[in-house]
Amino acid sequence: MKRPLMKIRVGIFKPVLLVILASFVACSEQEIVTPDNDPEVLVDDADFIVSDWTVETHSNDADPDFSEVFEDNAVKRLDIVITSARWKSMLADMTSLYGTFGSRNGGGGFSDQDPIFVPAEVFYKGNEWYRVGVRFKGNSSLSSTWSSGNMKLSFKLDFDEFEDDYPQIKNQRFYGFKKLSLKNNYNDKSMLREKVAGDIFRNAGLASSHTAFYTVYVDHGEGPIYFGLYTLVEEVDDTVIDTQFSNNNGNLYQPDGTGASFASGTFSESVFVKETNEDEADWSDIKNLFTALHNTSRTTDAATWKTNLESVFDTNVFLKYLAVNTVIQNWDTYGRMTHNYFLYNNPDNHLLTWIPWDNNEALQTGNMQGSLPLNFSGLSSVQWPLIRYLYDDASYRGQYDAYVEEVINGAFRTSTIQATYTTYASLIEPYATSETKGYTFLSNASDFQSAISTLKTHATQRAAAVKTYLGN
Repeated sequence: MKRPLMKIRVGIFKPVLLVILASFVACSEQEIVTPDNDPEVLVDDADFIVSDWTVETHSNDADPDFSEVFEDNAVKRLDIVITSARWKSMLADMTSLYGTFGSRNGGGGFSDQDPIFVPAEVFYKGNEWYRVGVRFKGNSSLSSTWSSGNMKLSFKLDFDEFEDDYPQIKNQRFYGFKKLSLKNNYNDKSMLREKVAGDIFRNAGLASSHTAFYTVYVDHGEGPIYFGLYTLVEEVDDTVIDTQFSNNNGNLYQPDGTGASFASGTFSESVFVKETNEDEADWSDIKNLFTALHNTSRTTDAATWKTNLESVFDTNVFLKYLAVNTVIQNWDTYGRMTHNYFLYNNPDNHLLTWIPWDNNEALQTGNMQGSLPLNFSGLSSVQWPLIRYLYDDASYRGQYDAYVEEVINGAFRTSTIQATYTTYASLIEPYATSETKGYTFLSNASDFQSAISTLKTHATQRAAAVKTYLGN
């Protein structure tokens, strides 16, 4: 596999220069590195030619090519090449954030810091993308995978993260995409949940990330290593708002923390993390939603309360999302957890619009008290007012019920979804069951087929649950 690095012989001064090099790597590792397996060579890391660059494949002048990057019925391959020095820096950073690799059997905590980006080369179909920003991603899933001694970690790719250091890659894109996530299918032995849940949300008519299957190989100095079957996920703050809304200039938030429950009095700017318009210190749209949601007119003048709420929040989108999310069962999001969703202030109607995110825990009853029941029995109005207040209103509940019926007869129709499971399982099985120890969540090959059978049974059970709920 080719590398775009210029080699320079250093001769008699090598020992001195290698000492200097160590400090360069520690302080500014994109300037000078040693290529793997060749201690006789120093390399000017900024001196390279982007020989594979074309408008269609690398330029931001090209529209996102969804058919190429997010092909449904294919398993594609990505190779990531990282120098040994940079790989070691990634591992050292993970150790500082999450402790020694393999130090615990599962579990894992949280970190308020993202792992570091390093420059790497990405190869796809014989073409190269240069000095791509690569880092590990996730939080509890990342910590748990790391602490259990499993190197099948999720990655985030940012194709022009290092453009200031390498002018050659200014506005570099991957077929029109600036950022992409490679999800490791944590806690999912079927390796289908992230993919299928994304399909379901979009098939129901909601804005949601595209997904696709990829095998990932990482070369960090010892040749390509099969890290396993991953799900490539479209980033919301990149092409989702660019292509699924007519205007991408609105405020996009990725809430995370107590205030993301919308409980009264819990708003804070730090919880509603801005992904767009970051330089504008304006959270008035979020504050307006808090104000409208908790206005006392809810119990004294429902019509006025609803009018005010609907002037700042797209209740129709939220109710449809809620129906899909509850029918398919997805516990690791709003209603149980204060994360894993986005809010976008759609410039077309100036309404905050709900966007689902991170669906690897969907399509199962789940943990942490399990997924919410279809009638939300026992759900606290104090802790989760967006669900409780809307569901307790008769007209909103009627909309929700209509969407529940629509979902079970459409995007999550039992026969259709079970056929989808069969098709996808057949497609990915050779790649899933060939994962190797230390890079897999499977104990053995039979785990995979067992997980597929569980998904099919789950679909049947959910149809029965909806029938009972609707009284049909």
